[in-house]
Amino acid sequence: MKRKRAVALTYNQLEHAAPIVVAKGEGHVADKIIEKAKQHQVPIYEDPTLAEMLGQLELNEMIPEELYQVVAEVFAFIYQLEKQIEKQ
Repeated sequence: MKRKRAVALTYNQLEHAAPIVVAKGEGHVADKIIEKAKQHQVPIYEDPTLAEMLGQLELNEMIPEELYQVVAEVFAFIYQLEKQIEKQ
């Protein structure tokens, strides 16, 4: 069985050209990242393949251009979730 992996991204278009890895980990560390996200109502998107690719990056590293499209889709998904929550 593969170990759980989690990667947290942030994006401020005024400060950075692309999203940045702000936390990453496997196993117990991944559980802690997910727990913190839930505590702060940060949306969680599950994609083991993407998490594996992002997990290879260093902390505070911008995502590479080849991941822009898939990460943009994740941010769009989160944006849609937030809009649905606002309507409730």
